Amino acid sequence: MSKDEAAIESEIQAKGLNAPRLTPQLIDDQIVSEAYHVFPGTTLTIAALTLRNGFIVTGESAAASPENFDEAIGRKIARDNARGKIWALEGYALRNRLSGIS
Repeated sequence: MSKDEAAIESEIQAKGLNAPRLTPQLIDDQIVSEAYHVFPGTTLTIAALTLRNGFIVTGESAAASPENFDEAIGRKIARDNARGKIWALEGYALRNRLSGIS
């Protein structure tokens, strides 16, 4: 969970907003494994996050200057990008449940 997510989560809880919603923990709990690949000769890093239902979400990162490329930073950015997609997918699924659509 990022510092921003923690701050928002604290604010939501402080305001007593208790309706069904997504939480950073719920998003993290969907991830069962992760894999990374840096394409040889590039700065392009791909993260593949496998979710509990087997669906795979990908994220990417690439340094504009090869001199600034750091594999650990590239992995973090690619993972964050993939994780951000989970919010949209889980939000869609929650909205379906709330509206009575299976």
